[in-house]
Amino acid sequence: MEIVVVLVPIMLMLVTGGIVLFNWAVKNGQYDDLEGPAHRILYDDDKDLIPEDAITGLEKTRRSASDAQDKPRTNTETDADADPSKADEAASNRGNSST
Repeated sequence: MEIVVVLVPIMLMLVTGGIVLFNWAVKNGQYDDLEGPAHRILYDDDKDLIPEDAITGLEKTRRSASDAQDKPRTNTETDADADPSKADEAASNRGNSST
């Protein structure tokens, strides 16, 4: 029974310390945004940090592909999408140009 006299005050001090630490964390904003950092890692914001003269190989290919996706579509591309026969002609022309 003498151990209870020692353990109860220690337990009360630990619980009080935990409550104080939790209140401090809430007041300092530790629990404000739980999902933001997990989603932020998915965004690719590195390409602006790489200097143009340091880009080689695969990164150069990736940049040119992403630049092509960012370009606005021309009239010939939109016309080919509207008329299926023109789309077939455009596809055959693309195949012939590579040979």
